[in-house]
Amino acid sequence: MKTKSTIAALLMSLGMLAQTKPNVAVLNVDSKGIVNNSEEMGYLVRLELEKTGVYSVLDKYEVKEITAANKIDLNNCYSKTCLVETGKLLKVEKMVSGNVERFGEKIVISLRLIDVATEKIEKIESTEYLNLPEIQKMVAISVKKLVGIEPDQEMVKLLIDYDIPVESPKNTLKLNGPRMGFSHTIGDAGEILSSSDTKNGGFNMFPVTFQFGWQQEFQYISAGSFQALVENIFLIGGLESGKFVPSFTPLLGFRFGKGAWEFGFGPTFRLVKTAKGFYDTGYGDNGDLVMSGNEKDRGNFYLSNEWNNLPDTIKKSFNYENPYATVERLDSRGDVKIDAGLVIAVGKTFKSGYLNIPVNIYIAPRKTGTTFGATVGFNIQKKKKIQ
Repeated sequence: MKTKSTIAALLMSLGMLAQTKPNVAVLNVDSKGIVNNSEEMGYLVRLELEKTGVYSVLDKYEVKEITAANKIDLNNCYSKTCLVETGKLLKVEKMVSGNVERFGEKIVISLRLIDVATEKIEKIESTEYLNLPEIQKMVAISVKKLVGIEPDQEMVKLLIDYDIPVESPKNTLKLNGPRMGFSHTIGDAGEILSSSDTKNGGFNMFPVTFQFGWQQEFQYISAGSFQALVENIFLIGGLESGKFVPSFTPLLGFRFGKGAWEFGFGPTFRLVKTAKGFYDTGYGDNGDLVMSGNEKDRGNFYLSNEWNNLPDTIKKSFNYENPYATVERLDSRGDVKIDAGLVIAVGKTFKSGYLNIPVNIYIAPRKTGTTFGATVGFNIQKKKKIQ
């Protein structure tokens, strides 16, 4: 019995404590220039106000029911007069409202705490924030400041401080997602890739190669309309021709202006087949071909070991030394090796809500053949978690 009495007393004490909290209602919060509408902003303020535990917050469904019954338009009830009259209908002691608006590179949140009985504004809290996609955390700071609770200083540093370059979700974005596109190679390399003569080193590939893979993007600097980033692009190509050509391209990139135009450059690495050999272009005063007597074979490429297979009678006339310079080129008869090159890319990122759609064109210049291509992808902005 004693235990039951203690529990009952404790419950009564908690009930009395709860009753001592002033009750408050939150209507819509006016919003301009941001993704969230007025109703959503009101919900966020209500949620963060409940988390503080300072007030007993009226349920949103009850607010809607009573205001609807009294024909109160929540999307136009922002004045002190309307808020006080609505507070009386809701039978609450306090009302909270305000506005959230974007000004250039800033987001301003202003909240008002109104005493319904005295019909006076009890407190106003206005804070300027960095233009970051962290509206709920901004609201949490403003609500805590409104009710007299010290907000988390790390969060304040992250979202409010302007005078120091802080690490923030905006300047440390990670935008990862799939990439796909196509490429076309011109020059000698392009001819070798598309040549159907596999016995002489051709790859018998389509002139245009489809590519697909994955992109990792790390944005490490954001200053106004300028961003600096690093991109890692992993692609596989050649499958439509029965080939497997992987590549890896790390790019140093820059993004400019509101239109999100991009420029990037960096090395590219791919696995290719190459072989060492020589071109038979003729030798001697008459320009006779060494490997073949047929004029149509002039300029053909031969592997180095094919010289060794020539009859001694021919090799003797050249002191057994190949008269042609040895070169290395793309060749389907060769061995797999890592090939390096330079890539220069330009592009633009299109946006649809939180979805980013990067579109890029690029060029990889080489002496043996230049590659042109285009890629498109998509990703969703992921923000750093703040505890």
